[in-house]
Amino acid sequence: MNLKELVGIEAAKYVTDGMTVGLGTGSTAYYLVKELGRRVNEEGLKITGVVTSSKTEAQAKELGIPLKAIDDVESVDLTIDGADEISEDFQGIKGGGAALLFEKVVATYSKDCIWIVDESKMVANLGKFPLPVEVVPFGSHNIFRLFEERNYNPTWRTDESGELLMTDGGHYIIDLHLEKITDPRALAKELDECVGVVEHGLFIDMISRVIVGTPEGPQTLIVPTK
Repeated sequence: MNLKELVGIEAAKYVTDGMTVGLGTGSTAYYLVKELGRRVNEEGLKITGVVTSSKTEAQAKELGIPLKAIDDVESVDLTIDGADEISEDFQGIKGGGAALLFEKVVATYSKDCIWIVDESKMVANLGKFPLPVEVVPFGSHNIFRLFEERNYNPTWRTDESGELLMTDGGHYIIDLHLEKITDPRALAKELDECVGVVEHGLFIDMISRVIVGTPEGPQTLIVPTK
């Protein structure tokens, strides 16, 4: 098994009968969903999944995991998702799979969140991974120019055909190549206040633990309570 599969299987152990579970998006979350599908079919695990993307929805349906929309549940017991970077103080960048808006909505309405990653995603400071910013198409080129003026080194996210990528929510993504984010909370607040920005990939104070894949096996890191 690869590291991503190992942490996906380990994370699935936190899911128990009767839970409403947020199902993340990405190459690591894929293995979580796969393992939950196995448990549903082979062990009779009774859960309800809430998906964070059309890609995860298709996988979960194929595996026979019962699903509900986020608006059809009052809350989610546990969301398990991947991350693109996690800093030493357990803040994160997500959105490499272009699902950051739906991922953040599901995480916000979750009682608990776990991130699952391989050890390459653990960093001292956020920023090497480009920060995704989801924007409405109307006025998006003006937002792009604003980011240029702020020296955020923006680039458009494109699809396989070279066209501007369209998210499941019908938006564009601008990636900010920042190298190092010294104050994630301040940047998150700044982006929140930009008209036309729907959401950004800074996930602040959202998790209780991280399961990290290492050659020695999965390691669970508990986030200190404040």
